Amino acid sequence: MNAFTIKDLENLSGIKAHTIRIWEQRYNFLKPQRTTTNIRYYTGDELKTVLNIALLNKYGFKVSHIDKMQPQEIKERILSLSDVHAIQERYVNDLMQAMVDMDMDVFESTLSDYIATKGLERTVIQIIFPFLEKIGILWVTGHIIPAQEHLVTNIIRQKIIVAIDKTVSPLSSDKTVLLFLPEAEHHELGLLFMNYILKSRGVKTIYLGSNVPLKDIMFTTELKSPDIIYTHLTATAANFNFEKFLQNIHQQFPTIKTVVSGFITQQYKKKVPPGIEFKTSLSDVLQFFSSI
Repeated sequence: MNAFTIKDLENLSGIKAHTIRIWEQRYNFLKPQRTTTNIRYYTGDELKTVLNIALLNKYGFKVSHIDKMQPQEIKERILSLSDVHAIQERYVNDLMQAMVDMDMDVFESTLSDYIATKGLERTVIQIIFPFLEKIGILWVTGHIIPAQEHLVTNIIRQKIIVAIDKTVSPLSSDKTVLLFLPEAEHHELGLLFMNYILKSRGVKTIYLGSNVPLKDIMFTTELKSPDIIYTHLTATAANFNFEKFLQNIHQQFPTIKTVVSGFITQQYKKKVPPGIEFKTSLSDVLQFFSSI
């Protein structure tokens, strides 16, 4: 059983901890238990309850009315929401609930349903990335079991790979992009997605994948002469020296434009070496690759 703090519920649902405490006092749907040190904790079922109530409340239902609903009615009300953003949030919540339950059949069918109607690109932007942000919150707080994270990310990875294999673009570009993750970086989903984006736009790609030594990149660039090198850093190792990494890239590939994205680029305050560009958001990356 997963145990979540009130801060987890706040981060995942968007409902302030103060409001959650008021809900506990006024309504019946939350009955937190307490640790031996008197700290509240909530079960996976209570997390799912808060996610559902927060969604209905955001789109016009009073909490006092929701409290009187039976579980089936809550489910029907959620399914009846027609606002585009509400539908997206419902899918994100469904993914979260399936992950908590480790119900991979539901997780995969939820993804497949959205991909079938919206395509992979919109699925990744509208529901997978928001879902992964929530996963990141739980990972940092230690309230996600590693097996849960591995199961869901592997399913997402498989979906992206299948889409890459099926991609046939009507567009054509004379540019070639080499994609890689440095040594000790294994979080590949962002890089895989950009490989899909590039191929869907007719750009040639050389996909080296994760945990790539610098010497392998050097060998490949000498052999294939890519126009652009791209990497996306999600969760680097504790001993990863980003400044040294940038300097090595600059020294080894001074004539090849290198694009770096990921959260680490938002925090870096030192001067970026010539020939290297930071893209601090997904929209920046997409705009850049649309222009090549």
